[in-house]
Amino acid sequence: MPTPSGIHTTAISLDALAAELPNSVVDLDAAKRIYESYADLAIPAESFARAVAFATNQPNGMDVNEIFFRPTRQEL
Repeated sequence: MPTPSGIHTTAISLDALAAELPNSVVDLDAAKRIYESYADLAIPAESFARAVAFATNQPNGMDVNEIFFRPTRQEL
């Protein structure tokens, strides 16, 4: 949908990303499961940063509407 103001907008959905999220989980059992899952699946933050840079560096008149960012090994 075009934006009359010319403002670029992008919705980004992501799953397991190697970031600080697991550190904020206070339930010890849940934190352990998240750490184990992230150890197998988490995508490096640098990869996510490249996707964000792609979306934000588009020229005027072009917009990246959505990015779904997830590990290829992750079940849907």
